[in-house]
Amino acid sequence: MFIGSIIQYTVMPILAIGVASLFDLSPGLTLGLVLVGTCPGGVSSNIMSYLAKGDVAFSVGMTTVSTVIAPLITPLWLNYLVGQSVEMDGWGMFRFMLLVTLLPVAIGSMLNILFHNKHWFKDVQAVMPGVAVLAFAAIVGGVAAVFGSQFLHSGLVVILAIAVHNFAGYILGFYSGVLFGMNKAKKRTISIEVGVQNAGLATGLSTKFFPANAQSAIAAAVACIWHSISGSVLANIFAWWDKRQEAKSPTAIDAQVIVDIDKPIKNS
Repeated sequence: MFIGSIIQYTVMPILAIGVASLFDLSPGLTLGLVLVGTCPGGVSSNIMSYLAKGDVAFSVGMTTVSTVIAPLITPLWLNYLVGQSVEMDGWGMFRFMLLVTLLPVAIGSMLNILFHNKHWFKDVQAVMPGVAVLAFAAIVGGVAAVFGSQFLHSGLVVILAIAVHNFAGYILGFYSGVLFGMNKAKKRTISIEVGVQNAGLATGLSTKFFPANAQSAIAAAVACIWHSISGSVLANIFAWWDKRQEAKSPTAIDAQVIVDIDKPIKNS
């Protein structure tokens, strides 16, 4: 988890500023992309890791660690990468991220400890994923409604930059796992964890702390949608690859049949 978090908080921020320079993005779009790159891993990455037959415990651990240290790491990276061109309230951002990242985790953990055996609590747990999806849709929809006209002027370059940033994260995350000798499940997990960022948090930070930079909110909102789609597609590609490999390899029964056929037939 330590290795994964270090990789995530080095690869994605540096990639973000590099991609912004490559596409010559405006200051607002650069801010949005860097916000996405410096945020912790997205919570949907846990589901994607499950679908990809990755290491779900490793995925949850990485997401937790990156989220816990985000209030400190995200403002520091932002100040270092874009602090010269954008005014930012680092202390205010730190307090806000404590509120929106650590407080929900603490409340959720406490509720699970106190009520995990209660039947009604299991019903609440079953409903909450749907609530989260609706809240996510409301965030993205709200940003699109407010900044939709500006998006039409810079939409294509935003999508291209986010796609390059996202795919490079998947690739570098996977080969970081190779470098550190991780097994197949962990390599898939770290690929998804590094590539999929909490762009919903980036959208919230942008609208609260950088309201004058409308393009930053646009970039973060587009990343919300893009990361959800691409991560789901990648997870299904991993699962499809496993099925394809299983179909190619002979089953135990097939192997036994081959052995039996090869045996010489003895006269009775």
